[in-house]
Amino acid sequence: MTEPKKLLDQVSEALRTKHYAYRTEKTYVDWIKRYIIFHKKRHPKDMGVNEIREFIAYLATERKVATSTQNQALSAILFLYRTVLEKEIILPPGLINPSRPKRLPTVLTHDEAMSVISHMRGTPRLMAKLLYGSGLRLMECMRLRVKDIDYENHQIIVRNGKGDDDRLTILPDSVAAEIKHILQ
Repeated sequence: MTEPKKLLDQVSEALRTKHYAYRTEKTYVDWIKRYIIFHKKRHPKDMGVNEIREFIAYLATERKVATSTQNQALSAILFLYRTVLEKEIILPPGLINPSRPKRLPTVLTHDEAMSVISHMRGTPRLMAKLLYGSGLRLMECMRLRVKDIDYENHQIIVRNGKGDDDRLTILPDSVAAEIKHILQ
């Protein structure tokens, strides 16, 4: 007779089944673990909205975590209840996605970006140029393969990007020449 799977193993399995990223899996499992420990190791099936509210309030007031961190913790806990425990949780409107202040992102000018890149050497420099010129995310750049580069059409095929989606992006001419040189 097989012994029942531990709750956190069930969470990992459910996340993998739904093709969540590995880092998301680790983050969600960590938040669920913190939630359980915060409530003195009570099983989540014996808890509900009040305990979720207490935990999120603790994160906001005691730990003073950012709104995005509160949302991440809440998403992990809701995944646990809705997907793993198959228990629908209806949260009060104020608890769902606390709003974060609207701020414009700080973006380097072209000259500033080129200045930073000019101080780099080797592979990190090439990667930085690819990130800047093609809009690749860091992990997309790190997973890039030779066969994903289409020199003729000046494109990069991004496979299994964020959300497990494939997409096309531009291959900057300046980077294409460097990549060809390295691969010769």
